[in-house]
Amino acid sequence: MKIAVVGSSGRMGQMLVREVMSREGCVLSGATDRKGSDFIGRDAGEVAGLGACGVIIQDDPAPVIAAADVVIDFTRPEATEEHLRLAAQAGCAFVGGTTGLNDAQKQAIELAARHIPVVFAANMSVGVTLLSALTKKIAQVLDDDYDIEIVEMHHRHKVDAPSGTALLLGQSAAEGRNVVHDDVKQAVRDGHTGPRPKGEIGYATLRGGDVIGDHTVIFAGEGERIEVTHKASSRHIYASGAVRAAFWTKGRKNGVYDMADVLGLGD
Repeated sequence: MKIAVVGSSGRMGQMLVREVMSREGCVLSGATDRKGSDFIGRDAGEVAGLGACGVIIQDDPAPVIAAADVVIDFTRPEATEEHLRLAAQAGCAFVGGTTGLNDAQKQAIELAARHIPVVFAANMSVGVTLLSALTKKIAQVLDDDYDIEIVEMHHRHKVDAPSGTALLLGQSAAEGRNVVHDDVKQAVRDGHTGPRPKGEIGYATLRGGDVIGDHTVIFAGEGERIEVTHKASSRHIYASGAVRAAFWTKGRKNGVYDMADVLGLGD
């Protein structure tokens, strides 16, 4: 399988390049970076610390995506939107983990999926996917006498809040309770807020240091509290999950999928 990595010089991009190069059954077919980057023209393998592989980082994603079977994208929302369009035109399957997308960019996922299989997930980790499924199940069992709070912490450089993974977990909890997430979401508390509304799904966002990603879902009831937690100690889990998803797209029908589908956890 020919896999292209866009945004290949970033932290996740380099991890993805290493994962593709080390995984049997696939080959790194292309790599890109933003126009003006100092990494343009350099060997993607060398940039990722593995030695030369013959794949030169380019600033034009169109031919790179056109030459691939699957493109993996952990870039920025505006870039992801363009990469989706190019992948749909080229008939190249798409695996994406970019967070912070606006409504128009989310719509781009749906439009591309009319033409290609698209696996899109806020978190490609196998563990987080299981946590999401468990969160939904617990929410189904417990009524709204149990308050749901989601606490997440990431490194100081993260630009969106709450994290895409935290929102994924909140949406799973909302699905478990059969409510609309945006109707019960509470991401900001400041000042005199009054009593906590029943049924609310609250978020607490922490930022600092080099934390890769910690997420805890709390179900707080009278007399007991249930907490389920996932802590990432390496970005490798995201790269491994993304490449696993890339292999999974082979032979799939056009449409939007997530990691629950990849792991066979879909409803």
